[in-house]
Amino acid sequence: MCKRLSVTLVLVVALSAFVGTSPVAQESGPPRINVTVDLVQLNVAVTDSKGKYVTGLRPQDFVIAEDGIPEDIATYGEGNESARALLSATSPGPTSSGPKSPDAPAGQPEDSGAHVSASELTALVGGANVFVLFDTSNYMYRGFVFAQDAIADFVRSLEGADKVAFYSYSRDLSRAALLTSDRSQVLRAARTTVAGDDAALYNCLLLTVQDAAHFTGRKVIVVFSNGPDNYSMVPPEDVAELAQSTGTTIYMVSTQQAHLEPISNAVFQRMTAATGGKVYFAKNWKDEQLAFASIRDDLAHLYSLSYYPKANPNRGWRTITVRLASDQHKRFHIRTRDGYRLQRSRFSAEYVPSAPPEASAK
Repeated sequence: MCKRLSVTLVLVVALSAFVGTSPVAQESGPPRINVTVDLVQLNVAVTDSKGKYVTGLRPQDFVIAEDGIPEDIATYGEGNESARALLSATSPGPTSSGPKSPDAPAGQPEDSGAHVSASELTALVGGANVFVLFDTSNYMYRGFVFAQDAIADFVRSLEGADKVAFYSYSRDLSRAALLTSDRSQVLRAARTTVAGDDAALYNCLLLTVQDAAHFTGRKVIVVFSNGPDNYSMVPPEDVAELAQSTGTTIYMVSTQQAHLEPISNAVFQRMTAATGGKVYFAKNWKDEQLAFASIRDDLAHLYSLSYYPKANPNRGWRTITVRLASDQHKRFHIRTRDGYRLQRSRFSAEYVPSAPPEASAK
């Protein structure tokens, strides 16, 4: 039986003017108001019936709902372009000029929040962070060099990603290259990796998701796994839920060995689908290269959407649905994460009303 490990993600954001002040200074200053700023980010792929990417869609072409509650899109971007704040891109609050739900009572705010300027919001969702997680367990002895080549080509081709990290795993996680814009550092880490012993994929993937959660913008984990997990204590369902709740998309490239193993096959399929990613099962090194090229192509065609959730009494799992507004687009297929679990004490901030707060996104 797997031992379940609970993970609590707590991000605390405070103004530098407030941190470190003495109790006397706090009492003599203006009153401080506690607010919560929530921003849900989505990576959305739109394809036609033949699997080709649909480009050129506009913000008004998308309809987003959370637990059936219609949401207003705050930021929008297509492909490798920077996401931009829309005209109503402020978090809802007592003095916010953002649009309200038609069902909300007149003059009543839908949720407590803080003002976030368009420039601050754009900076919050800008950038892409790609974490590569490489299997160096004893499953990898035969195809180790070929996998390294495929990963190196993938890293070189990531022109649209702002930063890349390279991790490897067997029983333990090795953070060989932390998130950086220096591709040579990442390539050096990939080339100097050596094979290890047992595979603790889900343990190490959970740690990678936790690392990714500390960053804003698009968060993507690309896993190369050559076989089943035979050492983890963390169940894959916990990993998938944390990835969904932190807005982290998981892609997996695996081999026929995992494809033929029923449990790994099913788990890889469910985990990637739940987070809006994909799984690829490669027969040989050429298929591995094609898989990584497909992931790169996918990242270059994703739509980046975000929204501030409206008032919702649900404190547990929240379901996200994304569809296209026009009937003529019904034949298109949409792929994104299907929800998230509200994290306790998420993204809190204290601020002085005269100064705008920093905000966080997930």
